[in-house]
Formats: sequence, C-alpha cells, structure tokens
Amino acid sequence: MEYQRMKLYQVPGACSTASRIVLEEAAIPIDLANVDLRSKILEDGTSYLDVNPKGQVPALVLDDGQILTEAAVIMQYVADQAPASGLLPPPGNFARYRVLEWTNYIATELHKTFSPLNRPNTPAEYRDQTRAMFLPRVFGVLDARLADSSYLAGETFTIADAYAFVVLGWAKKVELDLSAWPRTPISSGSASVPRCKRSYRAFRAIDQWGVAASKGLTADIPGGD
Repeated sequence: MEYQRMKLYQVPGACSTASRIVLEEAAIPIDLANVDLRSKILEDGTSYLDVNPKGQVPALVLDDGQILTEAAVIMQYVADQAPASGLLPPPGNFARYRVLEWTNYIATELHKTFSPLNRPNTPAEYRDQTRAMFLPRVFGVLDARLADSSYLAGETFTIADAYAFVVLGWAKKVELDLSAWPRTPISSGSASVPRCKRSYRAFRAIDQWGVAASKGLTADIPGGD
C-alpha cells in the first residue's frame, strides 16, 4: 500500500481550526486545502463533495487514503497518533473519558448552540434567544468548570481545550461580550489568557476571519454546518 502525507480540508476560523491546532500540537506534518463552503469547490477547481459528501469541514485524508470527518473524531484520532503529546489520555485510563466528556459537550452544546448565529436565515427571535439564554447557559458551565480546574478536563491541555478555544473565538464575530464569564478562554483576549497561550502559539493566526473572508471561504458558517 502506498502512503502519503495527511491532508486537512479546512475553512480558516471554522471548527476545522481546532483540528489544525491539535495537528500542530501533535507535531504531525500535513498538507492543507481550503474549502469554499458556498460553492463546495476547492482551490484546484475540483468538488469538495467528492472528498466529503457531507459538504462540511473538517475532513482529514489519512496517510493510507482513508477519509475521516467530524471535528471531535478527527481530534481524537490525531491525539492517539501522538500519545506523548498528552492531548488525550490512553484507552483504559479514566481521564480519557473526562476529556471526551468535555469534547462532546463543546460539540453538542457550545458548537451547535453557536451555529444559528452564523446562519443568515435564522429567525430574529431565535437568534435573540440564543444570545440571551442558550449561549449564556453554556458559557456559565464552562466558566464554573474553569474556576476549579486549569483546563476543562483537569490540569492538562487537551483536545477539549483546543475545540473550546476556537468556538469561543466566534463570539467576536457575532459581537458577543464574554466579560461576564471571565474564566472562559478568549474572554480577556486570547493571547493574554494563560490557558489559551498554548493554542495561540500552536495556531498563531487563530483569528483568521479576515483571511477567510478575503478568499470567500466563510459562507457565514464558521462551524462548517
């Protein structure tokens, strides 16, 4: 079997950025391909749907040619390829399930709750409820957790923190003030919050909305769904 370097299909600033952070932290070399979510066309003119029929990012083409999708799963896979990184404890260690618990919370509660704010067809009433009720509830859970722990799953930076860091970064784009939840990553500026510094270093261009917009890649849907 012929092996190749892995390739990550991404939209700068979208949830695929979390996968890129984890790949950087794991020191795994990859190729990158930007996706236009509006047209589903890649920069080389081919259809992204031929890579991922779901049409969303991220998608990771593995070195053996298999394709893996869904951000939370990609991050788990990558972390397992670099056990020394500490991004995800090994199977059989209960700490692993704590990391996955928070990773899934970010995916199902934070990420999915944020998504309506980035869809132009979201009804105004639901958009207002999301800003005033739904997201503050999630922010409160994260803030309370980080009052007792340096990171979401304990005292070590994991895939859950990378994911939260990226999704919380969307607050700036939709003009959501996180100052009421001062412990959440990015509430005080990503580079200055100690628990964010590792993510910030791993992906120095974390705030890539300008880059994405200039290339017409965002499609007003940073989560890629």
